[in-house]
Amino acid sequence: MILQDFIVLSPILTLGAFALVTMLAIAFQRHHARIATFAFLSCLFTLATLPWAASAAPRTVTTLLVVDRHALLYMGLILTATMVIIALSYRYLIVQFREEEGVEEYYLLLLLATFGGLVLTTATHFVSFFLGFELLGLSLCSLIGYLRTRRHPLEAAVKYLLLSITASALLLFGLALLYFESGAMTFQGVGAILKQAHSVSALWLGGLVLVLVGIALKLGLAPFHMWIPDVYQGAPTPITTYIATVSKAALVALLLRFATEVGVLELPAVAHLFSLLAVVSMVTGNVLALLQQNVKRLLAYSSIAHFGYVLVALLAGGPPAAEAVTFYVIVYCAMSLGAFGVVTVYSSEGGDKNRVEDYQGLFWTRPWLAAMLALSLLSLAGIPVTAGFIGKFYAIAAGVDAGLWWLVLALIANGVVSLYYYLRLIVTLFGEATTSATIPEAQTVQKPAFISWTTVCSLGFVASIILVLGVYPEPLIELIRHSVNTLLMVAVQKP
Repeated sequence: MILQDFIVLSPILTLGAFALVTMLAIAFQRHHARIATFAFLSCLFTLATLPWAASAAPRTVTTLLVVDRHALLYMGLILTATMVIIALSYRYLIVQFREEEGVEEYYLLLLLATFGGLVLTTATHFVSFFLGFELLGLSLCSLIGYLRTRRHPLEAAVKYLLLSITASALLLFGLALLYFESGAMTFQGVGAILKQAHSVSALWLGGLVLVLVGIALKLGLAPFHMWIPDVYQGAPTPITTYIATVSKAALVALLLRFATEVGVLELPAVAHLFSLLAVVSMVTGNVLALLQQNVKRLLAYSSIAHFGYVLVALLAGGPPAAEAVTFYVIVYCAMSLGAFGVVTVYSSEGGDKNRVEDYQGLFWTRPWLAAMLALSLLSLAGIPVTAGFIGKFYAIAAGVDAGLWWLVLALIANGVVSLYYYLRLIVTLFGEATTSATIPEAQTVQKPAFISWTTVCSLGFVASIILVLGVYPEPLIELIRHSVNTLLMVAVQKP
């Protein structure tokens, strides 16, 4: 490795070093506020290294990692979302743990999970793919069950652990079949052999399908979605937010690179499988969301539908598909940070606020918090002048450009269905306040979560993204276009 390699790897190396320092700091002296601040600054300093790494990108480091604008863009998304989650977690953990010890390791696990996500964005080899996949998954298992004295988080952690084991087993079996058929372990190597093959054997197809099913399990695509509502409901709300944003953004970055460099969507059988997954995910997510009385479960089923929309854009193929997918994922992360962030902050006043009736009349007691949730829900519904509208329009445009008419019609129809449960929750926010939805003044004074400057800055930042991208998305679209071009250029290079 030479100096240029260290420069392009500086974000990964920086975050890894900060994770080690965090571990040593916890070992020497526990202090919740200091460790939380250090974790936030770790992500901020890592984010600051991205322009430096971009000066030497694109560059392949050994055969394991490739750092290009695509990877750096997703790194920026992952690090920004992690900082927002850390800011929202501090007050939440104080309320949930009270006098218990052991809060500091939470931030170490967050940094390790984020480190795994950064590796996934740059993975171009089976080994780096699996290492990033496992580091992210195992860290999340611990974070989901971090409230170890509670029944629901432990139950959710066990379910996620079983899911991770299943996904890893399928993934390893699929990678083994691909290596058996191609003799290569890099994405480009497998793609080159696959393009030269006169026919696709059952082993080829089986390996590709198993790898994609392993990714689909972690993304929560139907019919592999059964873990999503239970884990979203049982996990601590900041970790639910992390799963919905950082974890899925890293996996989409990996899926885009894998699909582009291997060329899996050029195979009719795989394209048909993804089309089926897209439709089933959209229908399952939206129909089951109609029945939910729990806000976190409602948003969980909503996420299944949204990644069905992402698959529609992905199936379009070419630069329009990669642009639409990336834009939609960035927008979805902002919307999810806003919606789950409100649930986190509201729960930080004492006791989880997960039921729909807990938000009855929230506007009359917490007007700015209700406005933030309403804005996020309107964006998730795809209402104009919000980022969600531009994201859906981009996905529809990519589908129309590729002639995927039946998938586009399914997307539009499911978008109309989703309006009902989003608007139902919004109407609840502005309804007549009930005793259960209000909080005694004394309790508000004791736990002033809503006047915390970190809370205001975090949710204000998310709200500004949703509004700005809804009316002026051109700068981000141009940035995404450049990142997609580097991804496609790397993909066409011969190994």
